[in-house]
Amino acid sequence: MRALRRGAAALATATALLTGIAVAAEVRADPATVEEAPAPAPVREDPEDFGASCRTLVQGSVVTAHCQNPFPRTDRVRLHVECARWWDVDTDSAPVAVAPADYARVTGRCWKEVRSAWITHEPAARGS
Repeated sequence: MRALRRGAAALATATALLTGIAVAAEVRADPATVEEAPAPAPVREDPEDFGASCRTLVQGSVVTAHCQNPFPRTDRVRLHVECARWWDVDTDSAPVAVAPADYARVTGRCWKEVRSAWITHEPAARGS
């Protein structure tokens, strides 16, 4: 009885392996199904004409971001500060609108050390 079960298991394993090899060979033999024409690039209505140029400065536990917007659209920037200590509260600033050819300074802080700080950008609604 055991020999019969082992033989059946060996037969099932061999069948599965051979089926997998046959499928892999078929996929390799027909590259037309694998290689399709590249998808066309999405068409944008307007180019990326926003994104203030920002730099961050960390001095101890205080982070300051200086942003200047050279584009004709208003950019809403936010400063995100991640603190090094587990008990220190990470902060995200409120969005600050940086109008075309305008400058903004955004600050944040931790109680102790700063682990990282970064700026996110969001285009303001049209007409802003």
